[in-house]
Amino acid sequence: MNKKILIVFLALLFSFAGKSYAQTIVSGRVLDQTNFPLAGASVVIEGTTQGTTTNANGDFSFETQKKGPVTLVVSFVGYQTKKIQTNLKPGNNGFVIILKESAKGLNEVVVTATNTRRTQLESPLSLTTFSPKTLQRLSASSEADILRTVPGITAEGGGGEVATNVFIRGLPSGGQYQFTPVTIDGMPVISTIGMNSSAQDVYFRPSYIFRSLEFVRGGISTLFGVGSVAGIISYTSKTGSPTPERTVGLEWADKGRYKADFFASGPVGKQGSNWFYAVSGTYRYDRGPLVTGLPTDGAEFMGNLKKVTKNGVITFHGQYIDDKVQFFLPLPLNGSDRSYATGNDGKPVYTTQTVWAADIAYPTPNGYYQSPIRNGVYTRGGYFGVDINQNLGNDWRFDSKLKYARYQHQFNLFLDGSGVSGAAPVETLSQYVATRLPGITNYSFTYDRTGMALAAGDKLFENRILDRNRPMTDMTGEFKFSKVIKTDIGQHTVTFGTFLSRASAGDFNYITRYLGTFNNMPQLVDLSYVDANGATKYYTVNGVSGRGIGYNNKIFSSTKQAVYLTDEMEFGRLRLDAGLRIEQAIGHINIEGNKTYTMSTNPLYGPNINTVKWGNGHWTRGTVKATGYALALAGLYKLNEYSDLYANFSKGFFFPMLRSVKFSNGIPQSYSTEKIYQAEAGWKYGTKKLTATAALFTVILRNRRQVDFVNGPGGTIIENVNLVGTSTVGVELTWKYSIVKSLNLYGNFTYQKHRYDSFEGKPAYVGNWLRRQPRTMGMLGLAYTKGKVDANISNNYMGKKYTNDANSILLDPINIVRLDAGYTFPIGKHTGQSWRLGISVFNLLNDHGITEGSPRLGNNQTIAEYFVGRPILPRRIFLRATFNL
Repeated sequence: MNKKILIVFLALLFSFAGKSYAQTIVSGRVLDQTNFPLAGASVVIEGTTQGTTTNANGDFSFETQKKGPVTLVVSFVGYQTKKIQTNLKPGNNGFVIILKESAKGLNEVVVTATNTRRTQLESPLSLTTFSPKTLQRLSASSEADILRTVPGITAEGGGGEVATNVFIRGLPSGGQYQFTPVTIDGMPVISTIGMNSSAQDVYFRPSYIFRSLEFVRGGISTLFGVGSVAGIISYTSKTGSPTPERTVGLEWADKGRYKADFFASGPVGKQGSNWFYAVSGTYRYDRGPLVTGLPTDGAEFMGNLKKVTKNGVITFHGQYIDDKVQFFLPLPLNGSDRSYATGNDGKPVYTTQTVWAADIAYPTPNGYYQSPIRNGVYTRGGYFGVDINQNLGNDWRFDSKLKYARYQHQFNLFLDGSGVSGAAPVETLSQYVATRLPGITNYSFTYDRTGMALAAGDKLFENRILDRNRPMTDMTGEFKFSKVIKTDIGQHTVTFGTFLSRASAGDFNYITRYLGTFNNMPQLVDLSYVDANGATKYYTVNGVSGRGIGYNNKIFSSTKQAVYLTDEMEFGRLRLDAGLRIEQAIGHINIEGNKTYTMSTNPLYGPNINTVKWGNGHWTRGTVKATGYALALAGLYKLNEYSDLYANFSKGFFFPMLRSVKFSNGIPQSYSTEKIYQAEAGWKYGTKKLTATAALFTVILRNRRQVDFVNGPGGTIIENVNLVGTSTVGVELTWKYSIVKSLNLYGNFTYQKHRYDSFEGKPAYVGNWLRRQPRTMGMLGLAYTKGKVDANISNNYMGKKYTNDANSILLDPINIVRLDAGYTFPIGKHTGQSWRLGISVFNLLNDHGITEGSPRLGNNQTIAEYFVGRPILPRRIFLRATFNL
């Protein structure tokens, strides 16, 4: 009996083996023209439903009963469909298939928070995309250099590499990224904006690891993840593939800048491994772009490790940064024409920040305080995260992301004046004494370092240092399920997900006032005088004219929970999107009180030296909570292969910044969501010769708590909060025209009519322009690429704008011209190995246009002999060598 069973079993085994051998297998890999694998490409046998899609490595494999002549149809969104005629034989039939990018324009594939693969042309919303080469070319000084090329964005980068001020479509903002979260690989850099005023770009630097950057406005894309109806700035990283990639970049610039970058990716282990890595690093040292004696110096490393499974991908990713960068604030300019003022040495004053203030120290109740101003904007820490993408079968997908971030962060800066009531921005020796020591006629000004007397005609600039310590931790997670539902008339992609976050941040602020000369890299100045009793006293000590004049210490934490449901629908030529998001935020606020402490009773000094402000250990604590919902609807109708009409509408919310919450009798004020309504309608056109878009838009914001940092009593800084409402209507145009095969004309234009509809306590401001935002802006560029030569010249234009809400000071338009050119040399024996030598010039015409006035003076700012403002950074020349190995 057992022998019979064994014989039957062996017969079945051999029959199955024979059947398997007789099967025809179609397998291979789909790549783009750079040999990068295309995940999700479709491979089918023409006239049948037999086929599959490629995995994360671009690999595919399926069995078929077909033999002999067949046609394989390979397609992928954003690429030309390829048909391969072949003769299938029993056994394995292997293919390596290269797809070319679509000849249509606007063919960039959208990856930000969408669950259907779409090109820009097929998306019912406004978006702007950047390739890795464009990111490397545009990144000269800051994120502003990239973002100011986006229609509808006003980006100010006069402060240097970090803390870019970004304004979106007429939404009121003090700067930073208050309405637009920045995400890296779908996870926010920080999940809660407004626990302090540090911008999101202080936590990372532009890197070779970034594969693309997208700025998405409107549509259901803004409902996923961290969410923001106003838009999302999204970076996507490269991951490793079976094809190794190596890139090294070197950069030099005038005023002492040196920078090195690298990127490497490939398989881990032996051939056939399903583990892949990608890693990048950057280091730079910079004495400029404005020389202060306080250099910018630091490094960052980013990387990921990817495991390709049978039904999905698991990716581990992380970052480490240890970096300090100097940040530049407004300075006194000539009041008549807002040009650079002349200093004591007869030279134009480009910055009043100075290394000589880095040694300021004095006693406090917490020990001897040493100002960390030398560090500038200092960030050390990083994040670790994991992404899991799984195909569950039956058209179900599961995606999840988890991330933990922790940073030690300081944002130390020089302010833009003394904050003393009645004091001019720049003063003569006698003016300074008359304002601080009225009635004193016998006095002496000397250099702190040498003891030598100042010249009678020298001028003084008294300023403040604001030291800010802002540690931060952030934990975020997103989990979502997607289901593709096919019907007789179309297809639905339904997604249900949840987003969770827990963040905490400190905000310790301490202010010191010092006296210096008015010139570049000012020296500190001591003032002694003879009082009415004939005694000699000292108003400044070691250049310090006010020890610990301001103290503020806050600790915030925030918990957010959101759920969302979306449906992306396709019905032939018609695409419809609909989505809903509900979110709750709970914030905990802790504010320490302060008092004045007497640290010395030295009769030679006044109270400005003998006393300091410090925390008193008494805390005011409160909890606030709010719930909001966002609704998004969008539609696109395909007129033909090259042209679409689209429209979208969204109703959303913002949670008020926790630092804007005030207390009354120990109780926090009411905390309700700020409402935003946004609508847009437009047309898209994309061919190989011409791509163009045109859109009309409107944005309405209500119940906005606008937070401003303004001068307070005694030179302190206070947060002034106003409840405002705004509205904007506008038009956006973009274009790219191929004059000849190697020469393209491109650009964009935005007109936005923005105004205040309401302004708490200031009815006269209703109807005014929003501050620091032009109504007209645009860009025009010319790009040439032929063989080994490439060149690009562009001009960014920002129209006139007002410095403040009162619209009392109008700033002139700004033009920033950029020039980039390079020559690529082949190296090595393999295709793609090359090195490019390039030159880049930022602000080619050396425009000194003013981006802002003094935020500390706000609506009280006036123009006299001097005007306090911040020009764009001066012309700078970069040399770059990039090696692809």
